[in-house]
Order: sequence, then structure tokens, then C-alpha cells
Amino acid sequence: MMKIVINGIHANLRFSAAHMIPEHESCGCIHGHSYIVDVKVEGKRSGTHGFVADFKDVKDIVRRICSEFDHKLLIPLRNPLINFTSTTRTVKFEIAGKKYSIPEEDCCLLDLESSSAEELSRYFAATLFKELSSKYDISSVEVCVNEGIGQGAIYTISR
Repeated sequence: MMKIVINGIHANLRFSAAHMIPEHESCGCIHGHSYIVDVKVEGKRSGTHGFVADFKDVKDIVRRICSEFDHKLLIPLRNPLINFTSTTRTVKFEIAGKKYSIPEEDCCLLDLESSSAEELSRYFAATLFKELSSKYDISSVEVCVNEGIGQGAIYTISR
């Protein structure tokens, strides 16, 4: 097995987004981060060039996700603390009596329970693992989603 590593700050794997963690003492209000995504992919070398995975393929997938999230409000659709009344045209929801109404184009609706760094790292890792496995012999993908420099969450998915 061999592992490739991509440092997000140097490879420009980043996005800026707003989110909230409902009912959290300080993160319950809408706030934002400049996220940086680091990636490790482990697997068998294969193909003409003996790559674990082509760096370009890995970065293309991560950048696609980053661009979907960039400059959006990340909203987890499966959070039991968020009561939605609309998710089209204008996203309308309520959290603990606070009502929000935000244009749909300013939102990124996620099939997740939370928009925490932990959940975002799991989302990136699962997407990368699925897409890379169709082309390469991947055994694991590790993703760290950093909420700025020095703090992040790491998720590893493996077969």
C-alpha cells in the first residue's frame, strides 16, 4: 500500500461558508469560516503510471465540493432541531423560535444532520472514496476539514 497526501492550504482546496450549530452556546448563531481541506488517499499503485490516484482527479473532486459550498450558508436537512417550512426558492426554517428566510441560491442544503467540521469531513471522505474507487484501487480516504488554520476534524473511510 502507498499513500498520497494533498495539503489543502498549498493546493488551494478551500472554501468560505457560513453555518450554525443549533442550540450550541456560541456556535448557534450564523457565523462563518475559511475552510481548508486536507486529503490522504491510500491504495495500491496501478495503471500506466503506477499512481495510487492521480492528484488531479483527487483535487478536481475536492474542488467541485468546495465550489458547491463556497460563499453559501450550509444547512443540514436532517437536523432534528431545524423545522423547515420551505426549501425551494426561499429557504424558510425555524430553530428554537428564531425564524430564518434566505434565498435558495445563497444556501447549500446538505443531506446531513449537522454542518460541523466532523460531518463535513465525513461528507468529503465518503464522496472522494466513492468516486475514486470507481477508477483506482483505493483502500482508504482520510479528509481533514479545517475551520481555519489550526483546528479541524478528520474522518477516515476504508473498505
